[in-house]
Formats: sequence, C-alpha cells, structure tokens
Amino acid sequence: MNTEKIKELTREFLIALGENPDREGLRETPERVARMCEEVFRGIAYTNEQVADKYAKTFEADDMCVPKCGNYVVVKDIPVFSYCEHHIALMYNMKVSVVYKPKDKVIGLSKIARIAEMVCHRLQLQERIATDIAQIISLATGSPDVAVYVEGEHSCMTARGIKKNGAKTVTTILRGGFESDSAMRAEAMMLLLGSSNATSLE
Repeated sequence: MNTEKIKELTREFLIALGENPDREGLRETPERVARMCEEVFRGIAYTNEQVADKYAKTFEADDMCVPKCGNYVVVKDIPVFSYCEHHIALMYNMKVSVVYKPKDKVIGLSKIARIAEMVCHRLQLQERIATDIAQIISLATGSPDVAVYVEGEHSCMTARGIKKNGAKTVTTILRGGFESDSAMRAEAMMLLLGSSNATSLE
C-alpha cells in the first residue's frame, strides 16, 4: 500500500472539496487517513488462497469423533464492518455466521473470525464477502460443505441516496451438500438462524 500517495491524494481531495488542508483541524488528516487505510484495507494485500494458508491451523477430526458423529461446526454473529467498493461507504452493524461439515480436520474457531475480518478489510460487496469467506473456509478445512450468512446495513443506502435508515441486507452462500441436499440446506439455515454463538451439533 502506497501510504505516501494516499496522503498526497487526501490533501488534494480536501482542496477539491473547497477545504483548506492547512487549517488546524485538517493539518494531520492526510496522515490519519493513510494510517486508517493501512488498518481497514489490509485484506487487499492477500488473495483468498493466502488468507487460507495464513489461518489454516487445523486439528484432526478423529480427535473430535467428527467422522463418526457427523457434526457440523457453527460460529455465529461475528461482528465485522467493511467498505462498499461503489461509494467507499461504510457497511456497518454487520454479522457473519458460518457453518461447515468437517471432512478430515477442523479449523480453530478464532480462525473463522479472523478469516471473516480479513475478507471484510477490503473494498467489498456484501455478496462477495459471503463468497470469499465460504471459499477460504473450504480451502482451509478441505471441506466442500460450507454455508455463510451475512447481515448488515450500508451507509450508501442509509446515509445518502434513498436514505432508508435501518434497512438491512442479507446474503447467504451455500456450497457442497448445503447447496445440493435439501435436508442439509434446511439444517444449515436452522443452525445459522438459531441463537447459539459457537457450537458443534450432530
């Protein structure tokens, strides 16, 4: 990330708005914006495959009787935020929920939250957030059976344009058996829309 260029362009942006970038309140704004970009857009530096490698710390499923019990792993209501690529507007009050059926190994629960966070720290669309998370979970765990549910509010809808405060967008992505098997799909949606935060169920 070219932070010097970000600082230069932020100053130019302030001038284009009709502001004085040398006044006290704005003097350090270009530096602050550059630091913010390093933080909130750090996921841009990684491909989905690299994120999967980064967080692919897994445990053998045999240790948890997954093959015998046929458990699902569910992590719910991970709080995230992102920025819409159309207006660079904040997507907020966002929650990500994930369910997958382990094949030979399971991923650490904290890694699922880290994957969701890294995916959201890019210029994004909510639909792509769900797709990216599903792909990375599948790559990290080796399981084709992954479902992701994302809910959030978009300031490009609530604070500008149509200005419909409180309007929520919901996105789901179903892969593997969750897409092809109606019984698995129904169970996945029940788990994703249930009330527990993180659990494994038969």
